[in-house]
Amino acid sequence: MSTARPVVGIIGNSTLIQGHYPAHSGGTMNSAAVAQVADCLPLLIPADPRYVAVEELLAVCDGFLLTGGRPNVHPAEYGEDPTPAHGEFDRCRDAITLPLVRECVARGQPFFGVCRGFQEVNVAMGGTLYPEIRDLPGRMNHRMPPDGTLEERFALRHKISLTPGGRFHKLLGATEVMVNSLHGQGIKDPGQRIVIEGHAPDGTPEALYVRDAPGFTLSVQWHPEWQAGMDPVSRPLFQAFGDAVRAFAATRR
Repeated sequence: MSTARPVVGIIGNSTLIQGHYPAHSGGTMNSAAVAQVADCLPLLIPADPRYVAVEELLAVCDGFLLTGGRPNVHPAEYGEDPTPAHGEFDRCRDAITLPLVRECVARGQPFFGVCRGFQEVNVAMGGTLYPEIRDLPGRMNHRMPPDGTLEERFALRHKISLTPGGRFHKLLGATEVMVNSLHGQGIKDPGQRIVIEGHAPDGTPEALYVRDAPGFTLSVQWHPEWQAGMDPVSRPLFQAFGDAVRAFAATRR
């Protein structure tokens, strides 16, 4: 009899089906990366404190994928006032993910942050965000191309320089990799214990981990879930995440 796979909670996003019907959703590519590359059981989480509690999620799931999403972390979470440049918000998701990150760091429970998830990790640890990267002097436009197929929108767009000898360098076997780019906001001030190990050519932080955390905390600003099984950068990230989730699940048994 096969052993049950450990459970990875995938943070869902609030959406409206056909503009009217409220729903919680998650990209198929997230589930595919968790199931087929990390080799874990994907479980979509309705990120809303009216329906789930952080303590319940920690008990049910062995690890978490902090996904991307159109709404941004509310600037009140890092001591700033909202402006039109901050875009849309999802306060319910903020209420779940930010304390969830802090609890996972303390417990050694693995998480992998992606895009908004990358920004959530920074904010959860006391960091701040820029509302719009492309408005900063000398920065490039990191946003998703407005038109084109999925292949065109998720195409590799720029290089990432990784810290020599760092965790990402050791995992990926290179100090420079190519990634996609589909985000508007980015890290301004790193939070406490946040170690930035990857930067875009314009200096935008793109890869981080939490210093002295007992568990897996690697997070990236790009979207490694896109064709994760075929991409030489995405695959080892999700495989390492899966290994960490399995190791944590084994300690519970």
